[in-house]
This record gives sequence, C-alpha cells and structure tokens, in this order.
Amino acid sequence: MRSQPLRIATRKSPLALWQAEHVAARLRATHAGLEVQLVPLSTRGDEVLDRSLNEIGGKGLFLKELEIALADERADIAVHSLKDMPAHLEAGFAIGAVLARADPSDAFVSNAFASLDELPRSARVGTSSLRRAAQLRAQRADLAIVDLRGNVGTRLAKLDAGVYAAIVLATAGLQRLGLQQRIRARLVPPHWLPAPGQGAIAIETRAADPRIGELLAPLDDPDTRRTTAAERALNAALGGDCTLPLGAWCEIEDGTLHLCGMLGDADSGRVLRAEGRGDDPHALGEELARALRAQGGDALIAAL
Repeated sequence: MRSQPLRIATRKSPLALWQAEHVAARLRATHAGLEVQLVPLSTRGDEVLDRSLNEIGGKGLFLKELEIALADERADIAVHSLKDMPAHLEAGFAIGAVLARADPSDAFVSNAFASLDELPRSARVGTSSLRRAAQLRAQRADLAIVDLRGNVGTRLAKLDAGVYAAIVLATAGLQRLGLQQRIRARLVPPHWLPAPGQGAIAIETRAADPRIGELLAPLDDPDTRRTTAAERALNAALGGDCTLPLGAWCEIEDGTLHLCGMLGDADSGRVLRAEGRGDDPHALGEELARALRAQGGDALIAAL
C-alpha cells in the first residue's frame, strides 16, 4: 500500500468535483487503507467564458493545467469527463482507466416546453457545442442557436432568467448533480448522437508510472473502454479535437462493436452519417472516418 496519499487533480466546478470524489470513493473502497486527496485547479477553459470554446482553443483547455500538475508531480492522477479529452493525448500521458459509462445521451432542458418539437419558431436555444448545434439545425432550421458557456449551475440560471427558451446539456452531468428533474426529454442515439466518450469518466496518468496503473486497473470497465475507443478512433481519424462537430455512439451487440457516426455543419444543419460493425475499435473508427470523408466530410472540416 502507498505510504503517501494518492493526489487527484480536478477542475473546481461542482460536476468535476463530483467526478473526482466518485473516483476517490471507488479507490478507497477498492484499496483498504488508501488515503486519497483532491487537488482542485482552475483551468483556462473555466476562466474564459466570454468566447466560445472553438474560439479559444477547444475543450482541451480544460486539461492543460491538470496535465501540468501531473508532469510536475503535484498530482498522481487527473479525473476528466472522457468527452472533454482530445483524441490524441500529449506525450507522456495515458488513460489509466475508463469507468463504466453512465447515460450517454444529451438532455433537452426547458421550463416552458416539453420537447424540441414544441419550441416556437425562432426560439433561442443555448449550447456551446458545434455537434449539438448541427443536430439542432438539422431538425429545426428556424431556431436561434446561441452560445452558452459556464458550469451546469450557471447554464441553468441563464435558462431560468429567461435568456433561453431551452438549453441542451449532457444527461449524465445533470444526473450526477442530482438535477435529473430538470430534464424534459432525452435526445438519444442513434437518432441523436452524443460526443465521443460522453457519459464516461476517465482517469489520466503519467504514462511511465506502472504503480499507479496497478491501483487503477480494478476501476477500468472493459466494455466502456472498448466502445469509447472506437468513438475516439473515429475522432482521431478525422483529425479532430473536442470541438469537431462530430457525434459518435458505439455499443456491443452479440460481442461485436456497432458504431454510428455523425459529422455536421453547425451553420447549415447539413449532417453526414455512417455506421459499421467490427471487432477492432480502431479499425472500425477509421472505417467510418473514410465513409464520412467519402460523403464530403473533408469540406465540412475545412470550413470550420
């Protein structure tokens, strides 16, 4: 057993702290006597709220300060929402464990309307995601899609203040914060696709630290690791980061991976779709990337 506490780097938002505490509880339950401490950090992605994520560099900004803490050995692991992690990690880092996935869907949240179809023409819908914006425009070209930044509480407060008629958030985040009652409708795959890895919590480590890997191994869920690897391989094959308007959802059917992918245009609502089956998550992701490129995906990416 470690003589020193295991230190977890985490963002300071309520959802990030919940996820870090969840990992800490799992580790304590798995390894009797293990002491775990949280190291809360502020990231640029949390601090710059007056511009879209796409403008300031993408969701990878939520990772940088945590990775610096790992590199400087001020923390031993970092806890992230897997959907916020870029397809390729910086050299020296690895995903040490992926926990069993929670609900991967997006949530339609509104105080006045029960569903996307019920929204009046030109209603203001808040989201910071190009993926969500593309799918919203594909279904309702008349809507006014408005950028929405901040943590879950901040976004809900803006909705409650009447700034938006509705907002779209991750279902898992609302559930983890005990806010599931705010969900009016779930936007579910395969009709509506989540971000690659959505609903899964990932633990990042220094790549050359096998002792930490041994501690994390019991927390890793093989099915979630395999399905999210296919989703992330699709993202990687398209050369994308977390801001690419890409949806991906993989499930296991009779032992075989079934991957659905979507690449969209947040301005026009044009959506390209592909799906496939296979056993190798990386090969399957690359196969779907080729299918999306064959439909004109390169032009959509180049226009970002």
